[in-house]
Amino acid sequence: MSLLKDDLKDLIYPIFEIDSYASKMGDDKNIVTLSFSLKNKEPAEDLMHFIETGYNFVLDSDVTAGEQSDGTYKVFVELERDRKVHGHIMEIVDGVKQLSGLDELKFRYYKGFKSVPVNDESIAEQVPTDPDAYGINVTESNLNNFKNFFNRSYLDSIDLLEDELTIKKAYADKLKFLVKDFDDESAISDKVNESFAVNDFAEIIFLTKYIGDYNISKYGNEFHISNSGKTLVVERII
Repeated sequence: MSLLKDDLKDLIYPIFEIDSYASKMGDDKNIVTLSFSLKNKEPAEDLMHFIETGYNFVLDSDVTAGEQSDGTYKVFVELERDRKVHGHIMEIVDGVKQLSGLDELKFRYYKGFKSVPVNDESIAEQVPTDPDAYGINVTESNLNNFKNFFNRSYLDSIDLLEDELTIKKAYADKLKFLVKDFDDESAISDKVNESFAVNDFAEIIFLTKYIGDYNISKYGNEFHISNSGKTLVVERII
């Protein structure tokens, strides 16, 4: 059955990822990977077939066999990394927008904390079209990658769905946060306009024990978590 406009309305999350997952088809420097998150398995399979049969430049499309730790099903798309790939990504995005009823999609590059609106300029700026540029981009994005940011932590799982960060360590309950900002430590420090939450020191100690050896402070309702010159600003949800 062919999919029609709005057939996947309210089933596709509005933020997808580019180059966050390893390619099955070849070397990552030669292949661009896209990953879309959906709420159920059947619509994920529908999207996979739509992309695989609707775009002759797609090398491969696949869907996760089961529900992921963040509660979603992922659809993976692989494209050749060449000078046409930016246009190919925009074609797929246009199709996904038609199916989902979403007016705007955003993307994260290489599991970055920040998402940006999808347009010709943002895709051209962040997605490399040749292998050498890919290597440079990945190196520069290393600590922006939320998995790498927590590389010294005690955590067993780290998931970022839209702007909600969920972390979990063994024998402990999950913690959830709203991601408010991520930048160089000095840039975040310049934005602070609240006083240090002295009365919440117990919360800081708890979070330090939960996450690991990170510099953690709290200003107002926001925790500042720092690692190697980068600071993540989050607000506790649960």
